[in-house]
Amino acid sequence: MAPTAARRFAALRNRDCRPYLIGVGLAMMADNIEHVITYWVLWQRFHSPTLAGFQVISHWVPFLLLSVWFGALADRFDCRRVIQASQVLFMTVSAAWGVLFLTGTLQTWHACVLLVLHGCAGAMWGPAEQLMLHDFVGPEELPSAVRLNATFRSLGVLCGPVIGSGLMLLLGTTGGIFANVAFYLPLTTFLAVTRFTGHSRSHRSARPAVSVYSSLRVLRRVGTDRTLISMIILAGLASFFLGTALQAAMPDLAEGLGAGSSGFAYGVLLFAAGAGGVVGGLLLESTHWLRPTVPTAVVMTVAFALSTCAFALTTSYLVAVPMLFVGGVASLASTSIGQTVVQLRAGDADRGQVVGVYNMAANGLRFGSGLVVGVLGQLVGLHGALATSSAALAVGALTAGLYGRRPASRPGEVPATAASKVG
Repeated sequence: MAPTAARRFAALRNRDCRPYLIGVGLAMMADNIEHVITYWVLWQRFHSPTLAGFQVISHWVPFLLLSVWFGALADRFDCRRVIQASQVLFMTVSAAWGVLFLTGTLQTWHACVLLVLHGCAGAMWGPAEQLMLHDFVGPEELPSAVRLNATFRSLGVLCGPVIGSGLMLLLGTTGGIFANVAFYLPLTTFLAVTRFTGHSRSHRSARPAVSVYSSLRVLRRVGTDRTLISMIILAGLASFFLGTALQAAMPDLAEGLGAGSSGFAYGVLLFAAGAGGVVGGLLLESTHWLRPTVPTAVVMTVAFALSTCAFALTTSYLVAVPMLFVGGVASLASTSIGQTVVQLRAGDADRGQVVGVYNMAANGLRFGSGLVVGVLGQLVGLHGALATSSAALAVGALTAGLYGRRPASRPGEVPATAASKVG
């Protein structure tokens, strides 16, 4: 029997998944609003480059250290409650910032603690979020759910700075950070009423243990699956070489293009990559051009690397903007395909931990991109550093693709016919 074609925007047609996606977009926007407000206040109060660097490290290192453990929590417990716990932690951190702003008692150690807690909330959210997507739509429409989830997250990232700046203008930093708490409420409230738990399709006979041993066992099992390893390597390479490098280098690169570090032309550069993620997600969902396979993920990762390299090397503003846009499309495609493949190949019993391993690479290694820009940028300049990192990513992606071409079979893996029915 020929496989049925997946519906376009299938996840949005799903009445259970649709409000979840909207809630995710709002929560992601709140995450970025908090960055806009708190980073501005911290710089105005302390003028500390060290604290500015810690802002990046504290956001991503929890993903590196805790993603597998949070994946185990998602495997064992009701994912609704895990996500709600992460959202409550987000809201508590925002409210704590507000109290410190209001009372004028903010100190460096307060900031460090809150930044770490914010990073932990994001790491806790990740694996449970992916399990909920699988539970809402099942394997047939999982690619749609993952693509649209990534699109709504990109929309949140895109809108966060705009809304955050508007809140500061209208309500001030204290009023703005308190108002930000409200954006976390729709997702938290929806999870209180939905019947899906992240496990209702899994038919598990027992809850897996949450322990160091279980995490090591999952890591060993992942290591025997070439397809999983290739997806994790792809995500890790993109995270390490280009994760936050583009944002960090943007002011210098913009000046080289004649856009300066402020004004409309600079804003367009900042907007282009995020817009590429949103438009790319909608385009891919409406056309279904790309299948969730290792070769497709490799091609999209290489496209992301090459477009970023072209942006770093060009001196033309008219070339730079479309290259950033193309990079945004390719980055979203590569990430959503990687997440889909990982979920399809993971078993019901440890899907959260396998997703946690992927998140560990895809997000935890982002702190390394700051090192790449800082160290390599001192040697060859930011343009050369970004171009070199992009080239390294392209070579690494091709190598990972070759490694994953002959996946080692394992009991219980998703057959190829299942993958052909989705995406």
